[in-house]
Amino acid sequence: MNRPFSLVAGLFLVFAAVAPVVTGPRASTAPPAEYLQFVFTSDAHYGISRARFRGASDVDAHTVNAAMIAKVNTLPLAHFPNDGGLRAAALVGPIDFVAEGGDVANRSELEKPHAIQSASASWSQFRADYLDGVTLRTPAGVRSPVYVVPGNHDASNAVGFYAPMHPRIDKTAMVEIYNLMMTPAVRKTTATYDYATDRVLTARDIGGVHFVFLTVWPDSINRAWLDRDLSRVAASTPVVVITHDQPEAQSKHFTNPNGAHDINGVDKFENILADALADGATPDVKNVVEQRAWERFVATHPNITAYFHGNSNWNEFYDWTGPRHTIALHTFRVDSPMKGHVSEADETKLSFQVATIDLTSKTMTVRECLWNAATPSAALAWGASTTVPLSPRP
Repeated sequence: MNRPFSLVAGLFLVFAAVAPVVTGPRASTAPPAEYLQFVFTSDAHYGISRARFRGASDVDAHTVNAAMIAKVNTLPLAHFPNDGGLRAAALVGPIDFVAEGGDVANRSELEKPHAIQSASASWSQFRADYLDGVTLRTPAGVRSPVYVVPGNHDASNAVGFYAPMHPRIDKTAMVEIYNLMMTPAVRKTTATYDYATDRVLTARDIGGVHFVFLTVWPDSINRAWLDRDLSRVAASTPVVVITHDQPEAQSKHFTNPNGAHDINGVDKFENILADALADGATPDVKNVVEQRAWERFVATHPNITAYFHGNSNWNEFYDWTGPRHTIALHTFRVDSPMKGHVSEADETKLSFQVATIDLTSKTMTVRECLWNAATPSAALAWGASTTVPLSPRP
């Protein structure tokens, strides 16, 4: 398990005083020491365009994502809404980290009005906008890290797809996400990276909360790793899962259960999850068997209390109960700057999420932050919010 932040280091970040900000906005006060905060967004989809954005047509993802990150960077001087949630009406202040929920690079498909650029080109733009562009600071005054999990598009670029792509294989985004998150002693290259064995499976302990980052969805390989990881985590420690797919996943992401179990244009499975779909022979069926496996896993680990995901791309706070309704997992679906279910047609609904965790009470408020609600120079606006307990379930 890769864990660059030890529990002691995580506590240090939370309790340290705010150092002067060199490149980002200067917040006059930090949140109280018993809180931690993070930003969640997903589905940057570099390589495609928005039909409309700020009065222009056919606007590329590099432009849109850069505009969003510019707004993210203004958070420290914004005030939370007076909504009854944690730190209501307070200055936002420092942010412990930013998490990107995957699909950094759109699949480089040819069957589009315009051919999609390579994963290599997309990663270069993502690096400029996110890894180099985020100027937020932690409570300790250091630059807020950006954490990334792979999405199905990132994985398909690395393993291939049933529709034509150019290049047919480009592992760049997966390699870079792996190296960023796993920090291997010997960095992977496009020549040495193997999607089957080189999964992003890692955790960060910050302020007594265990954040887990998983490739695409908690399939059997990811659950086996997570089971080992949680065996070293106190049962009283809240566990927050950050991944790409919603808890229901998508059947097409599983391995082809037919014939040679390959990726082909007839069966149209993507083979990016380890398990062959057990529910039927086509990606149109619901993956109840697979969801039930995740439901059972969560039931046996009651400290898994929150789950953040992208993929389906609109802002929603809900409890996932599983096919048999045996659990209540606090789940947070986030918008996409490029493919939002709602914001694609209404750019004033573009949003990311800001989470605030009270480390004493073990509660969390998640707020929808509307970053394009008015003019480009307008202040951030706030949408929906919810407050949930993070304490392990009885």
